[in-house]
Amino acid sequence: MELKQHLKLSQQLVMTPQLQQAIKLLQMSRTELVETVHQELLENPVLEDLRETSDGSGGDASDRQLVEQAIPERSTEGARDADHKASEIDWDRYIENHAMQAPMPGGSSRGFEDLPSVESTLTKTEDLVDHLEWQVRMSDMVEDECRFAALVLGNLDDKGYLEVEGLTPDEVVPRLAEEAEIDAEDAEEVLKMIQRFDPIGVAARDLRECLLVQAEHYGMDELVVRVIADHIHDLERRRYPAIAKALGVDLEEVYDVAQAIGDLEPRPARNFISAEPQYIEPDVWVHKVGDKYFVVANDDGMPRLKISRVYRSAMKGNNEAKEYIQNKLRSAQWLIRSIDQRRKTIERVTDCIVEKQRDFFEKGIEYLKPMILRDVAEEVGMHESTISRVTSNKYVATPRGLFELKYFFNSAIRRSSEEDIASESVKQAIKKMIDAEDPKKPLSDQKIVELLREQKIQIARRTVAKYREMMGIASSSKRKKYF
Repeated sequence: MELKQHLKLSQQLVMTPQLQQAIKLLQMSRTELVETVHQELLENPVLEDLRETSDGSGGDASDRQLVEQAIPERSTEGARDADHKASEIDWDRYIENHAMQAPMPGGSSRGFEDLPSVESTLTKTEDLVDHLEWQVRMSDMVEDECRFAALVLGNLDDKGYLEVEGLTPDEVVPRLAEEAEIDAEDAEEVLKMIQRFDPIGVAARDLRECLLVQAEHYGMDELVVRVIADHIHDLERRRYPAIAKALGVDLEEVYDVAQAIGDLEPRPARNFISAEPQYIEPDVWVHKVGDKYFVVANDDGMPRLKISRVYRSAMKGNNEAKEYIQNKLRSAQWLIRSIDQRRKTIERVTDCIVEKQRDFFEKGIEYLKPMILRDVAEEVGMHESTISRVTSNKYVATPRGLFELKYFFNSAIRRSSEEDIASESVKQAIKKMIDAEDPKKPLSDQKIVELLREQKIQIARRTVAKYREMMGIASSSKRKKYF
């Protein structure tokens, strides 16, 4: 055992704060970037928004001087003419007409363009739980029943079903009854009362119970109730002949029953979903001018950052706050540089994508070429991980529509005697076939494989099934229409 000193030379990547910030900003979406910049404007006094300080009201003294110099002084003769016109105004009539005008909301004299939008004045929509709580209060439930009802409403899922994680449907009511300190049989009766609240079938434990409650409430005939109670799985798979054979009825009667059940609501909470729409703002625009495509960054709504002149002058002083200002100034410079680098990187990557996918922009999705991250990375001289960060959650507005940058990266599908085709083009080809099929004789996955083979596209049946599921298209047995 002895101590020795060794000299070793090695290279390693040091993640400096600047590099960490640049990577973090690069993978942000446009909305996240705007929020981050606004937050930094609040926390860092050195930063200013150039748009807010260049309007003549909140800018520097030099900015205001430029504005004042741009306004010519009125001549003495012009001033006398203006005073003479003012003396000719009938002020009594003006005051009378002004008093007859309806006051603006809030007593403000602002114009209509300054008023809040109609959307911002709308009241909050009532959700499902609020609607059910009101009905519970209007009912004649006693205290322990109300406690159980509150537990039921607190365990409703997005579809309006009663579901407790980790419990089977049969275990839910006994567990909630125990928590509410109520007898299990009484709890079942309370649950039946809630299931007949508006909307009918809410708080059901599964689809079968939900449809049964509605069928009994609307007074449907016995055959409908039997189909729901005993053959719900066959009904989901559209096995109408099996249902007709099991019940000993004609196939036409089963068709009528299936159509009647189809009018019921399998998701009672559907009309109470009030999800806010998510609007997408493109990070870049692609404009076609003549035969050329130009990539332009979308800076609308993005704060234009600059360093405050007030703190620049404070740096010249020798005071205790100098070190604080230096740190904030350095942070502001890093942020401005990182945002500018992010914008340039997105433009370079988008420009490369447009160049490689020019046939898509000219002719349509059938001409989308196979492309992977490595193709763009080698072209722009960046790492594949950087290209992945640039294209994630970034959108481009093109003459063909709005697309995520990830959309243009597709795996290759082999073609016989022709160049490979992009997987996205194959998906669209499958979708067109299904849209044009006979609803009573839908195309099976194997039939789609054969039709694609006629177009010299070699693809396996399981791949067709995977693409179909990715597009949200049901299987042929579920697409088939019997009536």
